[in-house]
Amino acid sequence: MQPANFDYYRASSIDEAESLFKANADASFLAGGHSIIPAMKLRLSEPGSLVDIAGINDLKGISKDDDTIHIGALTTHAEVENSGVVKDGCEALAEAAGMIGDPQVRNRGTIGGNVAHADPASDYPGILMALGAKIITSGRTISVEDFFTGLFETALNDGEVITEIQVPVLSNGSGAAYAKFFNPASRYAVVGVGAVVTLDNGSCTSCRIGVTGASDHAFRASAAEDALTGSDLGDDAIVAAAAKAADGQDMLSDLVASADYRTHLCGVILKRAVSNAAERV
Repeated sequence: MQPANFDYYRASSIDEAESLFKANADASFLAGGHSIIPAMKLRLSEPGSLVDIAGINDLKGISKDDDTIHIGALTTHAEVENSGVVKDGCEALAEAAGMIGDPQVRNRGTIGGNVAHADPASDYPGILMALGAKIITSGRTISVEDFFTGLFETALNDGEVITEIQVPVLSNGSGAAYAKFFNPASRYAVVGVGAVVTLDNGSCTSCRIGVTGASDHAFRASAAEDALTGSDLGDDAIVAAAAKAADGQDMLSDLVASADYRTHLCGVILKRAVSNAAERV
């Protein structure tokens, strides 16, 4: 199928992008295009106008400031995957970026576009949730825990542009990992889990676990975190936490996996992610 007719605008600045969005009815932003263009071809999305922000250089690049990694919204997945700054400060984020799609997707798709699209099977939300990232827009800062609100829904206002993603550098004594069970055709996460653990004298003093792919949006596995905190992260502790991975959440059920199977996968993938994170401390 071919997309419905639309007007095309190319913005050269954030201000121009926001102005163009406000001036055109049913407008959508275009970054890497790997989310919106397929939807438009299937007529699942029919924006009246596309505002292309791919040429805004202020939204590109990766840098580190003190204990925070700054990733421009237009930074590609491949750039995140291969960035020395990201690998040194938080290798698990680079690891997750390398699991996205295929080389074509990773070299074109952007972290900002990915996050804004809020696909429930996307990889970034799980690891960003575990890392305690912040979503920076042109006017405010949004905690990642407050950002994803539902199926393809976020806390963004109409016309609001994501400018960068801020990720805390892992502290001493902490380890992080991302693991997923992927759809063999699309590489999307059927279930993906990001984990960050902090150890002190062999005891887990804090734990953050983000789950993606399982529900209509990414979530913190709070019950599993509580089960792990104060433990030695041994096999018994991790198995007990895995049993609580999906507590309080409504699992998705579709052609790929039933709700019961996703519940099972949450526990399996959580064990892998937490074990890998503990080994990296």
